[in-house]
Amino acid sequence: MDAHKTMVMIGSNRANTDLDETDLAILEQVEENFDVSLETLAEKLGLSKSAVHYRLNKLKDSGVIQGITADVDPLAFGLEMVSITDVSVTHERGYSEDIGETLAALEGVDQVYYTMGDVDFVVLSRVQSREQLNDLLDRIIAIEGVNETSSRLVLREFDSKSTITSNLTDAARNAVLDPSTD
Repeated sequence: MDAHKTMVMIGSNRANTDLDETDLAILEQVEENFDVSLETLAEKLGLSKSAVHYRLNKLKDSGVIQGITADVDPLAFGLEMVSITDVSVTHERGYSEDIGETLAALEGVDQVYYTMGDVDFVVLSRVQSREQLNDLLDRIIAIEGVNETSSRLVLREFDSKSTITSNLTDAARNAVLDPSTD
């Protein structure tokens, strides 16, 4: 498992995202291995170190690169139980943001998705034991506006090792590079 990863998000507001092939090439390299040196990156891409440094700073300042975090193995902490919990709520003004933020702030919650369809939120969580999972579910149910939950335990995780840039379809890549073609 990599020691570091870069979280890259290409925003939905493409007016603020002005990327070219070189930016995408830098993002692909950085997502694959953030520890790569400026010198190695510059050599791989045929650019000067200062050009790579300038572009990386531009990508950070524009919010394309949102942060750099350690990629910590949850199993090292005994967080072996992964659950996927569907959460249905009462629909009142502002519920999606209020409840979503409350869910995301709970200890043990890894990710929260606001969805369309039969359920309102999908919550991914990691815990060490059934007792911790039961406690987490009690805290979810206690949130004002939560009506119902349904959980599934993950039996096995498959590591896709995918990155944002490697997961772009040709159409998505073209839309990023030339937003006027959408």
